[in-house]
Amino acid sequence: MAAQGYGYGKVILFNEHFVVYGIPAIASAIGMKTTATIEPWQPDNQPELNYLLEDNRLETPGYKTEKFDQQKDSMKYIFEAAEVDLQAQPIKITLEGDLVASSGIGASAASCAAIARAISGYFELDFSNEKINSIAYEGEKGYHGTPSGIDNTAATYGSLIWFKKAQVKGAPNIMERLTLEKPVDIVMGNTGLVANTTEAVAGVRARRDQDPEGYNKIFDEAKQLAIDARYAFEAYDLSKIGELMDTNHKLLQDIEVSCKELDLLVKIARDNGALGAKLTGGGLGGNMVALTPGEDVQEAVASAIEKEGFATLRTKIGI
Repeated sequence: MAAQGYGYGKVILFNEHFVVYGIPAIASAIGMKTTATIEPWQPDNQPELNYLLEDNRLETPGYKTEKFDQQKDSMKYIFEAAEVDLQAQPIKITLEGDLVASSGIGASAASCAAIARAISGYFELDFSNEKINSIAYEGEKGYHGTPSGIDNTAATYGSLIWFKKAQVKGAPNIMERLTLEKPVDIVMGNTGLVANTTEAVAGVRARRDQDPEGYNKIFDEAKQLAIDARYAFEAYDLSKIGELMDTNHKLLQDIEVSCKELDLLVKIARDNGALGAKLTGGGLGGNMVALTPGEDVQEAVASAIEKEGFATLRTKIGI
């Protein structure tokens, strides 16, 4: 009997990178998912294998090849966290869905949550969402080394999330669901560059160690910005949210995780009516996000980005 699970794609609206250091971040699920289907499998002529992974997701060219070794590590961590015996019951896992495998939209976390849910169903384990989230977090370690936890949380729970990473080992992360008056249209523009989040995080840490005073000032600004953004979401003040997104992109430039392609996409979005735009995810490639309320604005921004040769996603936050 086959079983299926899902994980939401995500967009970090505020404070990627800063979130690693205990500064609040805001993320949202988007209206696209990865699905994982698990079914019985017989490893004919390959007795050393206990699972087969068939990855049928659409991708940014080169993404799945670039992430192949990380994906193998991730699978190992997922199986260990789920405590399943694949020697006794080999399985085939098929990844599909409408979420494109690319950097900056939570593709790895979505796959981890989807696989965890499918494992729960297939082995009749009845995992809670909390357990799914913890397994997905372990899986994310294969991709990101020391993940913040925000991607897997959005992938598991959906909705709009206020997230603060615990800075004391063993302490729980703080996660609150925020309410949004109604979903808002966004555009995500893809640089086409596959980003290495682990390297990006390590680079920020190294530069912060070299210039603690300068970076502490930037980090203080990011903390206040998250608080202001939360109030803006609660008030459904889209203009203020857009303004704060622009400021957040500047802070991310200051810690050197943007790149010329991301900066170009941000400029195109702003020039064509977006209320705000910024990089999203690990940076150094991947995606940017633009706040584009209303179909007319969303279409104008997406079309302008596509005219320059970049791929886009038209979707919503606060679903």
